[in-house]
Amino acid sequence: ISKELNGVFEHQSSLENKMVGLHKTLPNLQILMNDSKQLSSMISFTSTLAENVSSKVRKLDLAKSQVSQCITRVEDILDLKFCTDGVQTALQNEDYETAAGHVHRFRNLDESVIRMSSDTAEGGSLETSFKLLQESEEKLKTIVNNKFSSAVHSGDVASVERFFKIFPLLGMHEEGLTKFGKYLASQLSETADKNLKLAIQSNNPNDDKRSSVLYADTIIMLLESIARTVEVHQPLVETYYGFGKLITLLKILQKECDRQIRKVIDHFKSSREYDKKVKLVQTSLMSQKQNSTENYLDPMEIDLLLSETVLINSRSELYLRFIKRKAMISTKYNDPLESQSPKLETENDIEVFINNCDLSRVMQELIGNYIMMEEYFMKEMVVKAVNMDTIDEVAHTSSMVDDAFFIVKKSVRRTVSSSSIDGVCAMLNHACSTLEQDFREILYSRLRGGYPCGFDLQQAYNIMQSSFQQGKLTSSDQEKDKARLLFLTALNNSEISCDYCKALKTSLDDEVSKIYSNCNEQSKAKLESCLNDLGGVSTRFKDVVDFGFSQLTSSAIKPRIKPLVDTFLSTSHNITEEEFSNFEANDPWLQSFIANLDTILNTFKASLTPANNEKFVNLITGEITVQLEKAVIKTVFNRLGGLQFDKELRSLVGYLTSVTTWTIRDKFARLTQMATILNLEKVSEILDYWGQNSGPLTWRLTPTEVRQILSLRIDFRSEDIKRLKL
Repeated sequence: ISKELNGVFEHQSSLENKMVGLHKTLPNLQILMNDSKQLSSMISFTSTLAENVSSKVRKLDLAKSQVSQCITRVEDILDLKFCTDGVQTALQNEDYETAAGHVHRFRNLDESVIRMSSDTAEGGSLETSFKLLQESEEKLKTIVNNKFSSAVHSGDVASVERFFKIFPLLGMHEEGLTKFGKYLASQLSETADKNLKLAIQSNNPNDDKRSSVLYADTIIMLLESIARTVEVHQPLVETYYGFGKLITLLKILQKECDRQIRKVIDHFKSSREYDKKVKLVQTSLMSQKQNSTENYLDPMEIDLLLSETVLINSRSELYLRFIKRKAMISTKYNDPLESQSPKLETENDIEVFINNCDLSRVMQELIGNYIMMEEYFMKEMVVKAVNMDTIDEVAHTSSMVDDAFFIVKKSVRRTVSSSSIDGVCAMLNHACSTLEQDFREILYSRLRGGYPCGFDLQQAYNIMQSSFQQGKLTSSDQEKDKARLLFLTALNNSEISCDYCKALKTSLDDEVSKIYSNCNEQSKAKLESCLNDLGGVSTRFKDVVDFGFSQLTSSAIKPRIKPLVDTFLSTSHNITEEEFSNFEANDPWLQSFIANLDTILNTFKASLTPANNEKFVNLITGEITVQLEKAVIKTVFNRLGGLQFDKELRSLVGYLTSVTTWTIRDKFARLTQMATILNLEKVSEILDYWGQNSGPLTWRLTPTEVRQILSLRIDFRSEDIKRLKL
């Protein structure tokens, strides 16, 4: 208890201070309470005042709206009387635009508001006005219809446009557009018939340079006239009928376009014997699969037909894109003044309209047959190029490569200009098939027989010259010489075809990106995929080149290189200092080897393309290293012999480096390391080059092979070699 009391006493001073503070705030609390009561009273008064004012404002607003309605009604009644008087006067004066304006004004009045709460006398007057205006409206509609028809019949263009502008004022939007559309269609029909008749009369291939595209020109004129008509009358329609109304006119004009296109295409097919040629192509393609030569159609007979078909399709695609762009306006606008406005066309509706029109269907049919005929043209012309093949001695290739790729490029580029994405993709696939299967197989078959063994080209040439002089050229020599030439030409053709494939892909990339820059991402992906496939054909031709060189290696390189390298075995490398000195001036192996090798390389260089010649040198180098490694293993050396081998190897590498732009030192890495080992003064010296002491040198020889090479030195003891820790 004593501790608790002591604790209470300790807080006494602070409690007293707090109590003094509370006593000081008591007067302020009284003032605050009085102020609060006063504020509450003021808020209550303000609330009451606000409620009174708000009530009066609502009453004023109601009165204002009633006054506004009254004013509107009065204005409507005045407008009604004005329209009633004005329409009668305008009709009497044949001022149909003014009369239509009065009717349009009357149509926008709210009849229910005008009739509301009218007295008997006023109601009778209003009823009379309504009746007069309704009768005037019907009368004006009849007049406008009759006047428009008369203007069309008489060919009065100004009157046609005058009455066309009146239709929407009478609420006859669809009727006005339909009548005007039929009028424009009749104008187009008349012009198109004249152009077609003129085309039929002038269809003489000997008289006109444009005769081969006569029907394409006729279609182009038709499509351009429709596009020009749309461009000219679009502002008129949008101004007087409102945005989004052009679609009605477009549908009428497109219907006439479809009718005229059918007519021109029928004449085109008849004049060009189109259906007959399509059937012949179909039959010929089937006959090719059955290896039959019946029903053959010369591809040159359809070359001009294909060009005209492409021109027709490309201009039709351009026209359809134009119509689609104009029709899309209907998906964005509507006339807010028309309560009876029909539902807006959606983008899907426009797509259906474009895709289902006769023009689209006819073009789909044409492009389908075109792809088939273009494929036939390309394949048959490539076969012709092969059959008419001639060898170009300067270029080391034959004519069929340039001709075949020219034909493929011509066919694909022609298809690209058609503006048909599906057609381009199909043709690119056919081009890949023609090059990869047909043309590649021809090259492959010429290489499959291999390079004829026997004399090399230079020897064959010398024998031929000698035989010609003596008049004793045997058929066997001729056949072998021809076979060698055909083999190397086919090898060169295959190598050039790789480059041509890449160049063709690059040029088509540029053309496709320009012509189809506005197509969607899906279409771009399709085109890119097909173009990549075409570029990939280059790899297939590279496989043919590799196959050809494998044949050349087995029949020409190995049989020639092995005997030359074998002479290395007959040359001693266990030599004295005197022999070593003599070898500097007259090497018994290397000079002869390089001379014979140079003859081989020069002989083939004259018959190979630069790229193939580089590869040939590379293959020969590889074969030399393989054979020389085998020969070195079978040879014994002393110190001077090892030094001589090192000099021989350096000279050989120097010579081969001079005849090629490729790096060949890497191929001689193992031989160079053998020469290094054979050139050592003592066995233990190898440790200065091995393991951690090798520096940047990467050893291509295994420890076992190093010991084997060391054992070739007759002056190295086998015990020392065995003790090496490699």
